[in-house]
Amino acid sequence: MRGPAPDFPAMPQEKVMFENDDVDPQIRDFLNRMFASSAALGSRPGLSAPERRAIAERQREPWVRGGPAMHASEELRVGQSQVRVRIHRPVADADLPVLVYLHGGGWTLFSIDTHDRLMREYAARSGCAVLGIDYALAPEHRFPRALDDIAQVLDWLAAKGADHGLDPARYALGGDSAGANLSVAAAIDRRDAGAAMPCGLLLNYGAFDGEWRASYERYGDGDRYMLTGPEMDEFWESYLGADALSPERMDPRARVFHAELHGLPPSWLCVARCDILLDENVLMAERLTAAGVEAHLKIYDGATHSFLEAVAISSIADRAIAEASEWLAAVLD
Repeated sequence: MRGPAPDFPAMPQEKVMFENDDVDPQIRDFLNRMFASSAALGSRPGLSAPERRAIAERQREPWVRGGPAMHASEELRVGQSQVRVRIHRPVADADLPVLVYLHGGGWTLFSIDTHDRLMREYAARSGCAVLGIDYALAPEHRFPRALDDIAQVLDWLAAKGADHGLDPARYALGGDSAGANLSVAAAIDRRDAGAAMPCGLLLNYGAFDGEWRASYERYGDGDRYMLTGPEMDEFWESYLGADALSPERMDPRARVFHAELHGLPPSWLCVARCDILLDENVLMAERLTAAGVEAHLKIYDGATHSFLEAVAISSIADRAIAEASEWLAAVLD
């Protein structure tokens, strides 16, 4: 069952067009609307993190509306830090497998509100519950605070999940961009602690390293694509502090591309072709495979960073979510 259709922001009067555009037309429509709404809401250099978050929340509101209706949804505060979580259950069944979802936003922006529709899409299509975590954001709460919040929620899931219709033995970790990074790091922490491991990792256009590779130059034009190299550098600095990417300060729990990846569960990597993070995602899939991890790499031509948020108007986003959900249902069966 699907909810009411979303009320999208009006298209800008002059749509931005590019010669030999390699972005899918539906996703180009999404980008045009997003860039126009960002400008209308007053986005500009020099804003504080809270100001940027407020704009990002308002910008995403139309894209969150609509989509699948859930059998039940609830919000809780769990763990010592009273982390806000939201649980979507697509059906009334007890003991549902669960996807623990970690939103993106460079460890700095977004919330379980901006990603609510995406979480409901996964729930409806996979048949599993989805538990979204509102982990603490940087720069107010830098690494490893987000991982501490996630650990508290996973411990709660193991101890109390059954009381909320969830099967703690069948859970996957997933997220987009910074959330994909946190998913890998959290799984590594579980492995190293000897805790119950997730059944799978759902990794959407993850930020795994921070090194500028060829795709940074190819897809870093902020007028044509969604994410630029300087923006990504700012996110890393927000998360890790000054000199975030210096070799002397490299922590594999933050830059998980450099971590020991053995013993991780099967992983699904959803990657956008027109994304500065393309190269590190391809290399991450290779590193996972070399470590003995079953890694499925899916590259979506014509897609940009954040393209899954365009699911209401994009057939590519719709297909990507459907394919990931089919894989998710299989690993959680």
